[in-house]
Amino acid sequence: MTNAINWFEIPVKNFERAKSFYATVLAVEINEIPMPDSKYGVFPYDSDNNKVGGAIMQMNGAEPSDEGVTVYLNGGDNLATPLARVEKAGGKVLIPKTDIGENGYMAHFLDTEGNKIAFHSWN
Repeated sequence: MTNAINWFEIPVKNFERAKSFYATVLAVEINEIPMPDSKYGVFPYDSDNNKVGGAIMQMNGAEPSDEGVTVYLNGGDNLATPLARVEKAGGKVLIPKTDIGENGYMAHFLDTEGNKIAFHSWN
């Protein structure tokens, strides 16, 4: 096993609002995938090389939460860059950029849907 995680999904209540939030914060395009009875948007990832990927999803039974599992998104070369976009895009920084020693840096935030999400970077 190369990665403990293969795929993740972030539940959202308002798909367009969440899509705009993540596209702004991560400076990426969220690719909408047609799904019956739901809305699904995939983050960019390298599927050809079996890399970890994920999506936002709006569907019955999928409720945003600030409790439970925390997903760490790639903060790029310096997580301060996407973190600076969080509040401008409608989210809230919970834990600012924090040095975690030899493991780099992390920060936690709430997205527009009420999910607690985090960033990790080496700088």
